[in-house]
Amino acid sequence: MKRTANAIWQGTLKEGNGTLTSQSGALSSLPYSFKGRFVDESGQSGTNPEELIAAAHAGCFAMQLSAFLAENGTPATRLDSTATIDLDMSGGGATIKSSTIELIGTVPGIDEAKFKELADKAKAGCPVSRALGAIEVSLNARLA
Repeated sequence: MKRTANAIWQGTLKEGNGTLTSQSGALSSLPYSFKGRFVDESGQSGTNPEELIAAAHAGCFAMQLSAFLAENGTPATRLDSTATIDLDMSGGGATIKSSTIELIGTVPGIDEAKFKELADKAKAGCPVSRALGAIEVSLNARLA
């Protein structure tokens, strides 16, 4: 199975801009720019690669955990997963340092220890976590 996305960039790094389009159409000529990626702390100037990695990580992790919870006989009612990518601008260049997942789960019939055990297993096993093996991946999980 293969998935694709397309990036079109026009102009220089700082003055240029681009668009991102995904195979599914969920992203369709979505704008991105230097300002949106490196200057605008509000994150409202368009998307950026780090935001898309965070979305992929949060989504992949939640799906993997839902499978483990169902296998455990304790399917989740809700998994609220937020991934935060830390982009470090020190040292003369941009480097993705880490991805931190914050998770709040509503899972009837499970205790906190088992929930955290399965969440840790999902963190280690989801394909995006594995792809991010060059950076620190951490997890803060709790039941609602």
